[in-house]
Amino acid sequence: MTIFDITVQSTDSKEISLSEFQGKVLLIVNTASKCGFTPQLKELQQLYDIYKDQGFIVLGFPSDQFMKQEFDDIQQTLDFCQKDYGVSFPVFAKVQVKGEGAHPLFRFLADSKEGFVTKDIKWNFTKFLIDRQGRVVKRYAPQTRPLKIKQVLEDLL
Repeated sequence: MTIFDITVQSTDSKEISLSEFQGKVLLIVNTASKCGFTPQLKELQQLYDIYKDQGFIVLGFPSDQFMKQEFDDIQQTLDFCQKDYGVSFPVFAKVQVKGEGAHPLFRFLADSKEGFVTKDIKWNFTKFLIDRQGRVVKRYAPQTRPLKIKQVLEDLL
């Protein structure tokens, strides 16, 4: 199984195969609108703006598994991200990122690159960098600011 075999759900409940992103460099992030790390959305958007024409895409997956820091209504999430942070990269339906109900994408990511001490995703804004072949290259902790990964990202592009 590769990342391109996984399907995710759009915010309007359509199934989307990640194979649509084959050949792109991806940064997959579990987001939350009411988290202390939420200002990272600005830097995620900056990375997307800088590198999207070179085949880079940020994929945001809202989750409220950590202290319920996401809106219940996905439209509120989208409005918040767009209005407050100018987010134009793809944001998908809310998912679980850990535990029994974890979405297959996040099980795959966590199994591919362990975090510090554990493979479990410990908090919002854990970031996974995926190369053009769908390999998980690097996992970044929530506190890693997106602009700090520019060099690794440029090497992949």
